[in-house]
Amino acid sequence: MSNKKDNQVKYKAPALEKGLDILEFLALHSTPQSQAEIAIGLEKSPNELYRMLASLESRGYIHRDLISSKYSLTLKLYYLSHNHSLVDKLRTAALQPMRDASLIIKQPCHLSVIYDNKVLVIAYSKSPTPIAVMIGEGNLYALSPTASGKVLLAFSNSEEREYALDYDPEYKNLDQKEKEKYLQELKSIYSKGYCEMPSSYAQGVVNFSIPIGNTPRGVLASLTVSKLVTLKPEDKVTDQEIIEQMKICKEKIEANLGINL
Repeated sequence: MSNKKDNQVKYKAPALEKGLDILEFLALHSTPQSQAEIAIGLEKSPNELYRMLASLESRGYIHRDLISSKYSLTLKLYYLSHNHSLVDKLRTAALQPMRDASLIIKQPCHLSVIYDNKVLVIAYSKSPTPIAVMIGEGNLYALSPTASGKVLLAFSNSEEREYALDYDPEYKNLDQKEKEKYLQELKSIYSKGYCEMPSSYAQGVVNFSIPIGNTPRGVLASLTVSKLVTLKPEDKVTDQEIIEQMKICKEKIEANLGINL
């Protein structure tokens, strides 16, 4: 018995335990907590926690409100614990419906999620035509200016959206009027149920994006078609046909995921 206690003391990591104590304390409170409140709750002095709070904030585990200076947990722990299994499930559920859609609309599809405040492509289905847009799986793209990102933001809950935009460099560079216009655009996307816009990365490409799994808890992913503008009439599919096929693809993916909306 004494050996067990000796080992527990021997392998203690005070700094790590302090960080875990902070995370567990914030997890137990539904409202943001100040440094003083955390210190009282953990029976430590505020100065003891300053460096650890700064470190956890810089690593993205907690968020400090700029006005109140109070701390709350971010979604990073959630993503770390669920990301791989979620990605595997999404890929398994989406790949065949995406391939079916690409064959019909003659355009590539890709599936994306938010990762590290960027758009991460987790699945891609190629176009049957010899010339098409290639979107590599594993690629990371900016969140706020892309069609995929706008859909993910528009269908996220308000807390997730606010946090993501607070740390999005493109959005932060906008002035107040531009920010208001951008937020209005997200509302419009939510109302329509999809986003249609020219690519923010390449000319001659129009992106269509819709949410996957837009439940009351938020959105799981975005399904996007990157339409390459072509001069060949036999390769042309109307925008409305693309949107309709995307909706069918969305239903198949959500059915495969067991989501009953």
